[in-house]
Amino acid sequence: MGISKGSAQWNGGFKDGTGTMKPGHATDVPFSVGTRFEGQQGSNPEEMIGAALSGCFSMALSVGLEKAGLKPTRIQTNADVHLDKQADGFAITTIELTCEATVPGANDAQFQKIAEDTKKGCPVSKALAGANITLKAKLVA
Repeated sequence: MGISKGSAQWNGGFKDGTGTMKPGHATDVPFSVGTRFEGQQGSNPEEMIGAALSGCFSMALSVGLEKAGLKPTRIQTNADVHLDKQADGFAITTIELTCEATVPGANDAQFQKIAEDTKKGCPVSKALAGANITLKAKLVA
């Protein structure tokens, strides 16, 4: 397997600084204190984590479904990443995954089992084991 790369650069102090994150071969993603903590337009590291988990989960779910003889036509996954203040700083405490999938021939019980197994087994979920990852999965027509 390959090695995926990411990088970041921060310019300036904490309050007045700005930075960019760069996932591998993708475009730079700008971020700042304002985009991370003050709701300003832009991105932040937690959004990148949410996108990574959503992508990994969606891809791994398609594998799990195909192993069960099912072929999904669409999987949409969103992640709400909670960054909470704690006594010693900040921590990602919870990640809420929401998934809707169109899977012809699947029944809900089968889909829920495969989705839950995927949540536990996808590589990014494993890397984020310190956070409580929840899942709401919905099979749609």
